[in-house]
Amino acid sequence: MPVFQGKAANESAQLLGKVPIFASASERELKHLARDGAERTYKEGAAVVSQGEKGIGLYLVLDGKVEVRRKGRRLATLGPGQFFGEMSIFDDQPRSADVVAVVPTRCLVLSKWEFWGYANHHTGLLRGMLEEMARRLRATDQALSE
Repeated sequence: MPVFQGKAANESAQLLGKVPIFASASERELKHLARDGAERTYKEGAAVVSQGEKGIGLYLVLDGKVEVRRKGRRLATLGPGQFFGEMSIFDDQPRSADVVAVVPTRCLVLSKWEFWGYANHHTGLLRGMLEEMARRLRATDQALSE
């Protein structure tokens, strides 16, 4: 059953359109993805994902702010329109970091099955995702070496 309908789907689709990996998607495609996603809300201090757990998919921050942490060290702070969890789209490896809501936060979760159903018909999406993953790996490597 779709989680987002009407205005909520439109707002989520607009945020998805700002995510680099979805930049080439049409408004109709973005609305489709938004409708297929699941909304999750988190209280301040709540774990969104935990290092070592199995990943289910990609998270898009709709409202609020999260911190990506490894061994208690902050690696990144993400806000509305930013995403995390993209590595779980490609493999079944455990999460590589904790993500914690630092204020009340609302996320759209796209499971790997929903993502691949979309990506199979829109291969340009994969290039955007790989470019973003490479950028993030470089930033994480730099943060860990400091």
